[in-house]
Amino acid sequence: MRTKNVADEVTRAALELFSTRGYANTSVQQIVEAAGVTKGAMYHYFTSKDDLLFAIYERMLSLQKSRLDEITARGGPAEEVLRAVCVDVMETSIEFLPEGTVFFRSVHMLSEDRQKEVTRRRREYNDQFAAIVERGQASGVFRDDVPMAVLIAHFFSDVHYLSHWYRPEGPETKTEVAQQVTDLFLRSIRKET
Repeated sequence: MRTKNVADEVTRAALELFSTRGYANTSVQQIVEAAGVTKGAMYHYFTSKDDLLFAIYERMLSLQKSRLDEITARGGPAEEVLRAVCVDVMETSIEFLPEGTVFFRSVHMLSEDRQKEVTRRRREYNDQFAAIVERGQASGVFRDDVPMAVLIAHFFSDVHYLSHWYRPEGPETKTEVAQQVTDLFLRSIRKET
């Protein structure tokens, strides 16, 4: 007999319902029925629907940040490090496409405290990303005639809009797409010689 992990079952059910019905149109009762658990079991792991929405996105945020830390800790030339980071964030965003899609559609419905936490964590990631670009600018590899905010938005707009244009059943694998988007980005910020 299979023992199910309640937190995983609730998260899976919430993700499916939030993506098909929308966050605002999904009740806690619908989530627990779809997960096959009681409300008490759900509330053992999640204090609210808000907590559940945050948890859906938090897993991706944590994974991407830990991988960013690993990649930057290895060191190397700024362009190689930035390439590895960009490919990783694209691949993990594709792996977690349903989670990212639900989150970006519903982030404005999170409590103010949760929204601040997401902003803080995304800012931390962006600051580390910017530091890699700045290192490349200082070494003369990357252009410095465009504000950093524009450079970062240029790359992450492709990431944040993946659900609008990427299709897993398409002809390219997630790695091919990640490498193609990364190549386009790096070409656009490389300093002309």
